[in-house]
Amino acid sequence: MTLSRKTFLNMAGAAALAFGFNAAPVAAQDVTLSLHQFLPPQANVPKLVLDVWANNVMEASDGRIKIDSYPSMQLGGKPPELMDQAIDGVADIVWTVVGYTPGRYPSTEVFELPFMMPDAGAGAVSRAYWEMFETHMKDTEFKDVHILGTWVHGPGMIHSNKEVKTPADMAGLKIRGGSRSVNSLLSKLGATPVGMPVPAVPEGLSKGVIDGTTIPWEVTAALKVPELVGNHTEFDGVSLYTLTFVLAMNKDKYESLPADLQKVIDDNSGLEFSVFAGTTQQASDGPARQKAVDRGNNIVTVSGADVDAWRAAAQPIYDDWVADMNAKGKDGQALIDEARALIAKYSE
Repeated sequence: MTLSRKTFLNMAGAAALAFGFNAAPVAAQDVTLSLHQFLPPQANVPKLVLDVWANNVMEASDGRIKIDSYPSMQLGGKPPELMDQAIDGVADIVWTVVGYTPGRYPSTEVFELPFMMPDAGAGAVSRAYWEMFETHMKDTEFKDVHILGTWVHGPGMIHSNKEVKTPADMAGLKIRGGSRSVNSLLSKLGATPVGMPVPAVPEGLSKGVIDGTTIPWEVTAALKVPELVGNHTEFDGVSLYTLTFVLAMNKDKYESLPADLQKVIDDNSGLEFSVFAGTTQQASDGPARQKAVDRGNNIVTVSGADVDAWRAAAQPIYDDWVADMNAKGKDGQALIDEARALIAKYSE
């Protein structure tokens, strides 16, 4: 039987496919990752930090990694559940406030103690935080996730419907606190701490559930806080507090990536990214503060000897924290000393 050229070529092609001799190269592995977090997309952290990180990763991977962002808890759940979502694989990557799960990652709290951070120190503290994460937390407290970044926000302060100048002015106020240390401080000052995620603050203020909130300047604009309260209390030269954040990835998802894509993730994460994130977040404080100034709000700056009264009121927080850490088998005072030394080193 004589085969036509067309029939022969068809048969040859079928045979090549059957035996795996397809001339077309196998496409490189493509990966789509979900990034879940609690703020609206126009807020500073999603816009200036998370989107920048995601775009850098996608570009560096030549499009092999795609990152789909899900702001405002669009994948479901509540902000305190974000870490478990990363561990369980509900989301591939999450950005969250560590303090949303009080006591679960206790070593991070060393950076959240009152007056630990200089008022221009988010970059220095973020650098110290990453260093201590690698030495004290990576293989213990955070062993169930792959951490991509650790950072803090700019100076935390008080925004309220009543003028606050001295610790005594806090008595009787219902104030939203962002962490265990902040809530402890509020209690020591005679205020009633109210736990709620940041997105709930506007409704809490408008309905009178809280009289004020502790947050940095940068997030006040997105939450419209200067429109809901008329008083803001900041501290000259020091920060009343700061909060710790992590960008965390599901460990199995990270380990499932081919080595070259793991390297893309690694090259865009870690120490320098953490410093970038903290510095960028604090840089947004000024424009947000100006909105309160433009509205004619009352901005109180506690300075000089007046800060000492606040420091004295905060000292029991240190004592309690050291005792709590010691009970957990960790040297609390050693962590404080190390954090202070690193912050001072990196603030120079």
